[in-house]
Amino acid sequence: MSAQAAPFAVLTDIAQRSRAMASGLPEQQEAVELWNGIGFILAGERYVAPMGDITEILHVPRFTHIPGVRPFMMGAANVRGRLLPLVDLAGFFDIPRSSRSLRDRRVLVIEQGDIFSGLVVDSVLGMQYFATDSFRANPEGVPDSVQPFVEGGYERNEEVWKVFSAADLVDDERFLDVAQW
Repeated sequence: MSAQAAPFAVLTDIAQRSRAMASGLPEQQEAVELWNGIGFILAGERYVAPMGDITEILHVPRFTHIPGVRPFMMGAANVRGRLLPLVDLAGFFDIPRSSRSLRDRRVLVIEQGDIFSGLVVDSVLGMQYFATDSFRANPEGVPDSVQPFVEGGYERNEEVWKVFSAADLVDDERFLDVAQW
């Protein structure tokens, strides 16, 4: 055996012995399929928006009020050179917002086709994961005004997170018609 082959032979021997003595990993019986989205609070209730619906999360930026618009339209902000309309989501749905100050609220930025808008919510809870088998088609406790934009819910720890569809929201004429006339 050559001097160069000796180290290789030693490593090969160690690898073979390691495989022979290694105990196998426990066999995973069933992989749990997960669904994920961005969790947020609106009027004290937990909602989750599909990952593809939300492009960014912001603190409420400085904005300019716009005259002649419906009360839910807070104004417009310049975000990195783009004009971002800010919509108070609780105001749009005519549900009570939390007592949190504007500083505590967050903006969920949506971009669906030509629509670029910021939905102001009470707070954002970050990325949330749910087992797909915990889906409920008709979650309870959804206000009537929000119901058309909820596509079921996921249950975790005896609490249901309602799935909010921003895509359905931007298809709604009331969302697109902000003029107060």
